[in-house]
Amino acid sequence: MNDLWTIEDSNNLYQIEGWGHPYFAINELGNITVSPQGNDYKIDLFELVKNLQKRDIQLPLLIRFSDILADRLQRLHSCIEDAIARYDYNNVYRGVYPIKCNQHRQLVEALVEYGKPYHFGLEVGSKPELMIALATLEVDETGETLLICNGYKDEDYLETALLAQQVGHNLIIVIEQINELYIILELSKKFNLKPQLGVRAKLQTKGSGHWGDSTGEKAKFGLTIPEIVAVVNRLEKTDQLECLQLLHFHIGSQISSIAVIKDAIREASQIYVQLVTMGAGMKYLDVGGGLAVDYDGSKTNFYASKNYNMQNYANDIVAAVKDACDEKNIPHPILVSESGRAIASHHSVLIFNVVNSNNPPQELPIIGEEKEHLVIRNLWETYENIDEENYQEMYHDAVQFKDEAISLFNFGYLTLKERAKAEQIYWGCCRKIYEITQKESYVSDDLNDLADLMISTYYVNLSVFQSAPDAWAIDQLFPVLPIHRLNEKPNKKAILADLTCDSDGKIDKFIDLLDVKKSLELHSLETNKNDENIDNLIPESNDFKPYYLGMFLVGAYQEIMGNLHNLFGDINVVHIECKKDAYQIKYVVKGDTVTEVLKYVEYSAEDLTEKLRCLTENALAKNQIDLDNSQRLIKNYEENLRSYTYLR
Repeated sequence: MNDLWTIEDSNNLYQIEGWGHPYFAINELGNITVSPQGNDYKIDLFELVKNLQKRDIQLPLLIRFSDILADRLQRLHSCIEDAIARYDYNNVYRGVYPIKCNQHRQLVEALVEYGKPYHFGLEVGSKPELMIALATLEVDETGETLLICNGYKDEDYLETALLAQQVGHNLIIVIEQINELYIILELSKKFNLKPQLGVRAKLQTKGSGHWGDSTGEKAKFGLTIPEIVAVVNRLEKTDQLECLQLLHFHIGSQISSIAVIKDAIREASQIYVQLVTMGAGMKYLDVGGGLAVDYDGSKTNFYASKNYNMQNYANDIVAAVKDACDEKNIPHPILVSESGRAIASHHSVLIFNVVNSNNPPQELPIIGEEKEHLVIRNLWETYENIDEENYQEMYHDAVQFKDEAISLFNFGYLTLKERAKAEQIYWGCCRKIYEITQKESYVSDDLNDLADLMISTYYVNLSVFQSAPDAWAIDQLFPVLPIHRLNEKPNKKAILADLTCDSDGKIDKFIDLLDVKKSLELHSLETNKNDENIDNLIPESNDFKPYYLGMFLVGAYQEIMGNLHNLFGDINVVHIECKKDAYQIKYVVKGDTVTEVLKYVEYSAEDLTEKLRCLTENALAKNQIDLDNSQRLIKNYEENLRSYTYLR
């Protein structure tokens, strides 16, 4: 343990209090702890991972803490109920979980169970999601639990939804396209029933961040104001205007600024009021999603953060709707939200191990002054003369001599060994200058690239494309940090490179209080040989002590959007539940085997094995392999087909 480094230093460095409270913290051992219920009971995450590995649950793995789901649900309802009481709002809140956020069975079933006391329902946006919801959501005898149907709908979707209204579900079909209304009216006439309908409005309020285009005239979903008026007129003509009960809007996911939310709810409230005055049977105002997660802990309107808390969000929605309704003497609607990200993000933690590292060269070559090429002698002289007064000039000289060495090599005037010496000395110059700049209060712009050159690469047992696709696709920031050794000062700055053969398979943007960091502070890898320097170009051993990293707040969207790049499949998933002051492994969902992944791309393990057997028989006939090794190859091949797609 470093006496000059404390767990509080790690807490500040990785902003754990900012993004992780009240669920994640550091204990006195320097390990990350998880408080699934946001209380005093803490699970040591490092010890949990070791225990899971003893159960032969390999990394990478996703750990879901279902009690965090329950706590998030309770906090959301508590905030909105407090706002309802504070502003004397004369109605209730009935939230729904948007299944698209994470469709996995264990999560959806857990939310349905935890949501029963709150009459918490589900929202669907496709036929498969509708199938999940109809079978999973229990019929609420009070009729207060909602099943909201969004998304594009064909006749099959609409027919199923309409018929499901007759089995007891409080199901509302939200019209997103004007043609849906005509199909609904025909089917309602056919089945002799009154549909429960809603409309999604394209608000003019502009969203923020990556999903800002979810609103406005060019938004993908929803109806313009003229189209909403046309729906009202059509329903009025068919004497079904009382069927229009809900107004829905969605200004995008992860809304970082409370000002955007205020503007949107103000506009939507006026639309709701006008629909009531036009005679619609309005009951519900669905404010959609957008309740953000503070991924970087900065509490700002940065795209990876938010400048409000859950209570601010609830207060502003309740107050705005009440004011608009009271002004026109209209009953307050039942409030609905689709806050999937805010509910699901915190409950999942992605755990993966570092398998190797690539550091800037540390060793200097042995130099024989008279025998060495002039460019090598010049580089060595530069290295020896670097000091606090001339380091900027020496950096330019080192770059020049290194470039000369490469040019000489390309024209055949420098051997490979000589080029290696030149590059090693150049890296020595960079390291020496970098150490000086770390003590300076100001460094000139032409030395800014030096910090990037000194960044290490840590290779991790993970596919970014499978387990954190948003980090690759939209530069989403997630908190990433070691789950142990947090009582030690990190001595490396690194980016993370995954297992895929793709240059995009890396994480090189990390959370920071003020901006986005280009590297992550990590510890040197340790080997089981006490005298070994892991920073050597070729260490004597690859027997590293385990070094585990965690990626947090990944419970929304990441699992379901992952892909099979390089055929790295689904990872192992473990569900943890708390029982008083202990945890229990509720479920283990095994990740894909090689055979299962190959089946996705239409390969048969049996056919492949047979082809390999034929290959070995041909090699045997030509004496290219002996019988023992041919059987060893087949056995190894079959074992690999049954194995996890990631490294052991």
